Amino acid sequence: MPETVGRRHAASPPAGGRLVDETEARQMAVRSQLLDGSATNVLDTVRRLGFLQLDPIATVAPAQHLVLWSRLGSRYDPAELDRLLWRERALFEWDALVWPIEALPLVRGLQRRWRTSTHYNSERWVRSFLAENRGFRRYVLRELERRGPLLSRELEDRSAGERERHRWYGPRKVGLMLTSLHLRGEVAVAGRDGGQRLWDLAERFLPHTEALPLRAAQRELEARRFRALGVRSTREGWEAHPDAVGGEVPDRVTLLSPFDRLIHDRDRAEALFGFRYRLEMFVPAAKREYGYYVLPILVGDRLVGRVEPRFDRRTGTLEVLGAWGDTSRLDGALTGLAEWLGAARVTGLG
Repeated sequence: MPETVGRRHAASPPAGGRLVDETEARQMAVRSQLLDGSATNVLDTVRRLGFLQLDPIATVAPAQHLVLWSRLGSRYDPAELDRLLWRERALFEWDALVWPIEALPLVRGLQRRWRTSTHYNSERWVRSFLAENRGFRRYVLRELERRGPLLSRELEDRSAGERERHRWYGPRKVGLMLTSLHLRGEVAVAGRDGGQRLWDLAERFLPHTEALPLRAAQRELEARRFRALGVRSTREGWEAHPDAVGGEVPDRVTLLSPFDRLIHDRDRAEALFGFRYRLEMFVPAAKREYGYYVLPILVGDRLVGRVEPRFDRRTGTLEVLGAWGDTSRLDGALTGLAEWLGAARVTGLG
């Protein structure tokens, strides 16, 4: 059985920090996100960021890997993330995010919402789906206990009702059942097989911990977010987290994932960096302002431009489909990206 996680996760929300000007706020934001070259390893980086967002789109690389490359550079090895997740279990997956294991009591508090709340349509839908499929739920949990870890395709679809096609899961309801149980904390992602999730009982894969009360978990999450972002916008101006460090940021160039936390809040990014950024993956091609998978260019503490790269794994080519803004440092960023990806050549420049 997994060991019990210690109590060092506990942290009260920070007292309000001092107000800073826009320049210092920008420096603090970049430094707090470890985009100043100070990141040293995968585990400490995830702990500092609070979590990593998972996304399967791999036009260049999956989001979680691109976020870590932006901070660690070419020394980042994706196998290290897998080792921390599946062998050492210092990290874990929940709700399309990678969390440090110390955050498990916080996450278990957030899971209460999926078991008790009906405030949002998604929560009501999950509760209704499970209520209509009690037998299906018992079957899935029994099979995981007896045979797990298992892939979704290794379980039968014993769902009730018609086999209407779901926009993400198709006509099979096994994925819906596993996701519903996962959000409630009953099953856990216990590994990956060719990108497909391996599922197991949460009590068997994850360590035993307390669960924070839901409101305490929400406060703790907000406190962690504030620390990871360094600054937040208030009516009075930019408020610095007590732990945030300012000062001139090294003249370092890198590219950011569309899901990077520095730009995840689009309004904040526009207010702090003067940089308007939107995802256009699901916008019809003819209506896109820039491109399908566009990465912001970060130089020091400035977002100076954007580029649309595409990595062809078959030919080993990193192709630049377009670039906008100040691209004077782009060659250096793409050289580093190509080295990390193992690309044999870069095309489309100049």
